[in-house]
Amino acid sequence: MAGLKDIPAYIRTADDQQMLEMALLENLQRENLNAIEIGLSYRRLMDECDLTQEEVAERMKKDRSTVTNYLRLLRLPPDIQKSVRDGELSMGHARAIIGLEQIDQQLYVFREVKDKGLSVRQTEKLVKDMSSPEAKSQGSAKSAPLKLPPAYKRIEDSMASHFSTRVKMERKKNGKGNITIEYYNDEDLERIMKLMHLD
Repeated sequence: MAGLKDIPAYIRTADDQQMLEMALLENLQRENLNAIEIGLSYRRLMDECDLTQEEVAERMKKDRSTVTNYLRLLRLPPDIQKSVRDGELSMGHARAIIGLEQIDQQLYVFREVKDKGLSVRQTEKLVKDMSSPEAKSQGSAKSAPLKLPPAYKRIEDSMASHFSTRVKMERKKNGKGNITIEYYNDEDLERIMKLMHLD
């Protein structure tokens, strides 16, 4: 079709594992991949091709820190990952948010970015303020007596993700306890009430 009798070509013999690796590496060369898709491809290279972060970085001709940053984004809550996928949230914003350890804090900053249109620098400052020693000491003072079992901690995180706000569970030895759902203004309260079908 091109009017050529011969074309330059490399012929490679590869097993299934090598074929998968080549396919993933080729996919990563696309220019329209978002940060989450890149992170997932790096994860697949590590899991399915049995590569280390250093080996992935070497194959992609990237610094290991770059690979690490993309992989860290996969620890973000699903709502935030979806926003990055959809192009609503930049990788710079996501990298700032992942600096927070608690899911409820991550979701709070995510909502602040969306509602107030915070820049990456403003987001980094908000995260830095929330990660300050004073803020951490206040948070640890509140959470220290709880000591929730892992199963209840997952419930707490799931509720925080559902309501996109800070949720705290307290459970006593007799099985009784309480749940605190924070809101930040009247509009936020209305939003939570709608999610609870109380509007």
